[in-house]
Amino acid sequence: MSLNNKEKSQLRSALQEAVIKCSERCLYQSSKWAAELLNAIPEPETSPDDSQLSDVSNGYASTAFAQNVDPEEALLEAKEINKYLLAKSLFDCREYDRCAAVFLPDATLAGMATPKESNNTTPKGKGKSKATAPSTRTSNVDTLPRLSQKSLFLALYAKFLSGEKRKDEDAEIVMGPQDIGTCNNKQLLTISRILETWFEQRKSEDGEEIEGSQGWLEYLYGMVLAKEKNEELALYWLVRSVHLFPMNWGCWLEMTALISRVEDLNRIMPRLPQNIVSFMFHIHTSLELYQHDPNLANSLDQLLHIFPTSSFLLTCDALLSYHAKDLVAAEQHFSNILSLHPHRLDSLDHYSNILYVMNSRPKLAFLAHLCSSVDKFRPESCVVIGNYYSLLSLHEKAVQYFRRALMLDRSCLSAWTLMGHEYVELKNTHAAIESYRRAVDVNRRDYRAWYGLGQTYEILEMHAYALWYYKKAAGLRPWDGKMWMAVGSCLQRMNRNQDGIKALKRALLAESYYDTGSSSGSGGRAGSLRGAHMDPEILLQIANMYDSIGEEEDAKAYMEMCVAQEDGGVGDSQGESVAVHNDSPGEGSDDDGDRAGRGEGGTGVTAATSKARMWLARHAMRTEDYVTANRLANELCQDGVEVEEAKALIREVRSRMEANGMELPSSSG
Repeated sequence: MSLNNKEKSQLRSALQEAVIKCSERCLYQSSKWAAELLNAIPEPETSPDDSQLSDVSNGYASTAFAQNVDPEEALLEAKEINKYLLAKSLFDCREYDRCAAVFLPDATLAGMATPKESNNTTPKGKGKSKATAPSTRTSNVDTLPRLSQKSLFLALYAKFLSGEKRKDEDAEIVMGPQDIGTCNNKQLLTISRILETWFEQRKSEDGEEIEGSQGWLEYLYGMVLAKEKNEELALYWLVRSVHLFPMNWGCWLEMTALISRVEDLNRIMPRLPQNIVSFMFHIHTSLELYQHDPNLANSLDQLLHIFPTSSFLLTCDALLSYHAKDLVAAEQHFSNILSLHPHRLDSLDHYSNILYVMNSRPKLAFLAHLCSSVDKFRPESCVVIGNYYSLLSLHEKAVQYFRRALMLDRSCLSAWTLMGHEYVELKNTHAAIESYRRAVDVNRRDYRAWYGLGQTYEILEMHAYALWYYKKAAGLRPWDGKMWMAVGSCLQRMNRNQDGIKALKRALLAESYYDTGSSSGSGGRAGSLRGAHMDPEILLQIANMYDSIGEEEDAKAYMEMCVAQEDGGVGDSQGESVAVHNDSPGEGSDDDGDRAGRGEGGTGVTAATSKARMWLARHAMRTEDYVTANRLANELCQDGVEVEEAKALIREVRSRMEANGMELPSSSG
């Protein structure tokens, strides 16, 4: 994707307009996003006498307020300018109720809160209601004050934030005895009824369009419906909003929060406007759904060609590597972002997770110090510091910082999930389950929280519950072998070996999905380095399950495959002896440097391959293949894992060969 100068100029103008309009409505995060993108577009080289400098059409004109093309709205805004300036100043000072009262006095709001009965009611539910038409819960209320859309939005948005602030104030201390997470925003009903009245008054004759609407009130209504869990209808109004004003990134983020599956994303994409922002939305939402296919990487590269220094797109690139289990590349990407934007704290909680899994204590300590010096009371800073204390095994201190992050922002997903991990370490399973449940309430797409719930219930030996949660995690992360391995292990404990074998075979297929040498940090804290070869632990587990149900030939085949992983899966345990590397890392090592001690492309000797070799040796004894049993036993003596048992096996082989008159081997272990 490449843009010519005219297209770049139009993009600059659109982003400038977005910065101003979002800032006018106090949507500061959306304004920041647009401003960062605007400054990531390379500036054209111009000379001081270049005529382009005076050409307003090139997108360099600066205005105090965005021009309104609707003459009626422009007239209303001009009349309200003094009140608007007062309201915005109050909003900036976080006096939300005073801000709202400038345009909507309490007497007006009181009348809106008690509407007459109406038969046209939109069902409220858990997102199950279908929305194919702009149905609204019509309120037979008095006519609204005549306000511009900008002023009405500012007043209602201030009221919305006032309700959110009061909700947090009324809530109990995080994870306290009375904290059950049921506090609601009490302003939602009033805001929704005012918006419904506004839409009803401006509905076209066919009922499909809202005449003169600019998209901002649709965005606010979508947010309110999402808070009320009326998700299908919320998505309908948010889609309408982005059609009217596509540069409001906050609206796209609200849609991302309502999409929980790739199928949902693919279904909604044709309904969206086709522009560069919807292109970014698709990439961002795909990453939120843990996708990392080559098409996504190609799309991201095209956008980075237009915005080469965009912190948002560079973060997406880092997360793409993170989801692909390439922790080394992800760490390098985040390190580059940090060098370009040293005071930016957004998404650094993800960076701290990567450093935690890589066991990079010095870098995590530096990151924690940097975040603390920039803003120690940002949720991201508290999560980074909590991860650092967790790496030091100071779990109580880590919990303290994760709770501090949640006091600052109760919707901080990382803090809920990571606090659950810490409570597992502290053996407080009740608190761990509650933390994971709250994480799932914040974001149903968080596979780590579902996996954590499975692990916690497995600790409690409640395998049916654990299996259900593991399956949820595997559904969200179908190409993560660790998820399917957990499902298979849980099924094995429930004596459902046939189903367990299917799940573990799926784990093998999933592990081969990732490139050779990629790092695994999924499903929890402990990650392991796995290449594209099969995991010997999974192969051993499948073989043992086949053995337990009496299918010995299948068990033998998988044991041989397990042993073959020592040299990269190309060896044959019944042929020549595989090379033994006594300095190979233990299973589950997280240090990249340990790869040097492995066989070329293989795992080297591990506990799993030694157990498989012992099983094969005993199987050879049962089938009276004493030569093979003796060779395998001698290899076990070199492994240094099952030495004593291997020596006993060699002695047994010798005695049986002597009893059968067979020629003894020339050397032994």
